[in-house]
Amino acid sequence: MKIGFVSLGCCKNLVDSEQIMGMIKRGGHEIVANPKDAQAIIVNTCGFIESAKEESINAIFKMAQYKERNLEKLIVCGCLAQRYTETLREEIPEIDAVIPIREYDTLASQLQKLLGSDTLLDKAERVITGNPWQAYVKISDGCSNRCAYCAIPLIRGDQKSRTIEDIMEEVNYLASVGVKELTLIAQDTTKYGLDNYGELMLPELLRQVSKVEGLHWIRVLYMYPDEIVDDVLLAMSESEKIVPYFDIPMQHANNRLLKLMNRRGPKEDVLKVVDKIHTMFPNATLRTTMIVGFPTETEEEFEETLTLCEEVRYDSAFTFLYSVRKGTPAEKFENQIPEEIKHERFNRLVDVINRISAEKNAEYVGRIEKVLVDGPSKNNSKTYGGRTESFKLVNFRGTPDMIGQVIDVLITGANTFSLEGEVKNK
Repeated sequence: MKIGFVSLGCCKNLVDSEQIMGMIKRGGHEIVANPKDAQAIIVNTCGFIESAKEESINAIFKMAQYKERNLEKLIVCGCLAQRYTETLREEIPEIDAVIPIREYDTLASQLQKLLGSDTLLDKAERVITGNPWQAYVKISDGCSNRCAYCAIPLIRGDQKSRTIEDIMEEVNYLASVGVKELTLIAQDTTKYGLDNYGELMLPELLRQVSKVEGLHWIRVLYMYPDEIVDDVLLAMSESEKIVPYFDIPMQHANNRLLKLMNRRGPKEDVLKVVDKIHTMFPNATLRTTMIVGFPTETEEEFEETLTLCEEVRYDSAFTFLYSVRKGTPAEKFENQIPEEIKHERFNRLVDVINRISAEKNAEYVGRIEKVLVDGPSKNNSKTYGGRTESFKLVNFRGTPDMIGQVIDVLITGANTFSLEGEVKNK
């Protein structure tokens, strides 16, 4: 069959989508980009926040319209399918099958029945949907941290780490097909291995991955602050391939709210980890996530977050307004913050983050940076873009032969969100 695919949500969901595409391609089916050509469409949904739910539902309805053409099967999987399995089955009759995450162990057999393949296997080579030189590898699924605001454990369950052997098989395959930048991902990468090995195994995994030939950069997302142990930092320092890029979701700076969020460790412990990172990696890149407007947050407590950002000087931050996730402990918290106050605080935090980002970017001017080239810009065929090892976007005048290559670029200018440069190794 000709099969279309819609993948929504985070990079972890993208990995699931690529694995499913590999599975159905191995079964003899054809992946098509245009839904008009599809006999079956699979929608891999996100259900993390309200806007993601709406996007997923809209995508389902949009794909359902192709049943008026030649679409035979509409299949829905992913996070929304996990949380609202029966609701989707009952309220959207155009859906032929809803496959929740808890049934992924039988995904191959279910798709085989739906798509009519005799050779569908659950072990198949992934289809890389983005740049062929970049890929994510999911080292574990789910999360056992139980933060009060987060629905991921309700969707994905407790953490389930893959074995090192299984991960290395995938890593070696990706390197063999030309992947240069590999990003190890999990909801909490630093806790990798605790559930199946009985100990934190990220350092050992990093040491093994760094030995794979062909990889140029290895990146790690996301690190829980109290588990960035010395051996993790040591393993990162031992290999030039592992970039000193630290994405450490902080969520807030006030210790009372951190405790209410069920986050482990006070702000002071995080600052100690940051100091240790800067000592071992003077050019480290620090990124974080901050929640604005968590229930009971006072003005003074919010200002602690502003102060922390000024003190740490994060290179970038993902900031978002707190919103209720159904089924989480925080759903029942009293003293929810009014929306207008949330937005006012959010804007102030974004202003601080953007100012610091612009100041940090300005420090790159005059440096020569390694840049992995993504391709030409949409608006100018002569202007190309790529990312540094610190994940800074650089724009420069380039040529098609540079795409997918690592080149030297002299940074000549900077703004809040990107850098400007000139190619040095023509």
